[in-house]
Amino acid sequence: MNRVLRALLIILCFEMGALLLYLPWTNFWEQNYFLSHFPSLLPVLLHPSVRGFVSGIGVLDIFLAFGLIRPRPEPPRVPSQ
Repeated sequence: MNRVLRALLIILCFEMGALLLYLPWTNFWEQNYFLSHFPSLLPVLLHPSVRGFVSGIGVLDIFLAFGLIRPRPEPPRVPSQ
């Protein structure tokens, strides 16, 4: 994979993970477009288990970014005959 593309993917994964980790516990999560237009979603999206699930996805995304930083071993080359 191209180095620049890989670096952008790592940055994107880390930033999305940080956002998903932090966002459910802010006031923005409680006062947004969907909750004001669909009040039936209020008890579901404000439940601590749903917030924890979204934060857990953020943690997994951060781990994915750190996993992408590690160098990948090259596959063994088969000698040509």
